Amino acid sequence: MWDRLSHMKSAILLLSLALLALAPPLAAQPQLPYEVVEDWPQIPESIKMGAAMGVAVDAGGHIWLYNRGTHPLIQFDKSGKVLQAWEDGAVMSHAKTAHGMRIAKDGGLWLVGREAETVWKYSPEGRAEVVIGAFGGKPGDNDSEYAFNRPAGAAFDSQGNVYIADGYQNTRVVKYTPDGKYILHWGKPGDGDGEFNLVHDVAIDPQDFVYVADRANERIQVFDQVGRFIKKWEGIGMPWGLVYDPWRKVIWMCDGQNGRVSKLSLDGEVLGVMGENGSGPGQFDQAHNIAVDEEGNLYVCETKNFRIQKFAPKK
Repeated sequence: MWDRLSHMKSAILLLSLALLALAPPLAAQPQLPYEVVEDWPQIPESIKMGAAMGVAVDAGGHIWLYNRGTHPLIQFDKSGKVLQAWEDGAVMSHAKTAHGMRIAKDGGLWLVGREAETVWKYSPEGRAEVVIGAFGGKPGDNDSEYAFNRPAGAAFDSQGNVYIADGYQNTRVVKYTPDGKYILHWGKPGDGDGEFNLVHDVAIDPQDFVYVADRANERIQVFDQVGRFIKKWEGIGMPWGLVYDPWRKVIWMCDGQNGRVSKLSLDGEVLGVMGENGSGPGQFDQAHNIAVDEEGNLYVCETKNFRIQKFAPKK
C-alpha cells in the first residue's frame, strides 16, 4: 500500500513539474519592442518632482502626472512640454497623499489620496466637482459606504461608474455612480477567489469586466460589474498598476517588485515584458502606474526614481 502511495505522489510531483515547465519563467518572457524617448519630459527648475504615483492620458493626448512634489498635478503635451502645473496648496493639498489617478470620458480628473482616505474629481481647470471619503476624518472599515482606508486606484465602466481600489488596509473594490453615490462593494482579506491582499489598482474593459491588481497575492482577479468572480491570472509577477488599452485590446501592468512592465492578453497570457530594476533609462525603481496613448506610446511613473518615462514602439 505504501509503495502504491509513494508511486502516486511521485507521479503527481512529475505532472506538476511538467505543467510548470509549460509556462516560461518571468525572466524568459519575450522582450517588447519599445525604446525610451530621450529628453522627455522637460520639467522647469521651479517644479520639484516627488514620488511619481499616477499617470493618465486625456482625450486630447495630453499626459497628466500625479506626484508628491511641489506641484502634485502636472499636464504635459506629447513632446513633454509642461502645459500647466498645480502648485500644492493652491488648488489642493496633495503632496503627501497622491497615489492613483484616472481621467473620465467627460475629462474629469479622478485623484486618489491614499493618506487622506479620499477620492476627488476635479475639472481640468482645477475645480473640485466630487469628493468621496473622510478627508481629515476617521478611516472606514471594509463595509463602509463612503469611507476608505488607504485607497489606491480608480477606473470607470461603460456607464461612467467609478470603481475604487480600497486598498492597503481595506481589501475591497467599491463602486460609485459618476456623481459619487455608493452602489456596492466586494472583497475581504484572504487568498481565495474574490479575496484580496492589498487591492492596489483596477482596470475595466469595454465589456465591463473588472481587472483587480491583488498585489500581495501576486495575481490579477477578474470580475463582472457586480463583483462576481470570473477568473484569476497567476504567475504573471506582482501587479502594481493596471490600464486597459482600447486600441490594442490588452492590459498593461506595472510589476513594481520586478522592475518591469508587462503586456497581457485578456486571457492572462504574458505577451511581452520590458525593463529591469535600476535608475538608468528604460530601468525602473518601483514602476507604480502606467498609461498608454492611441499611438501606442507608454508612460510609466516610478515612486523611487521620482520620474516619468515615455516609451515609443520601435519602428
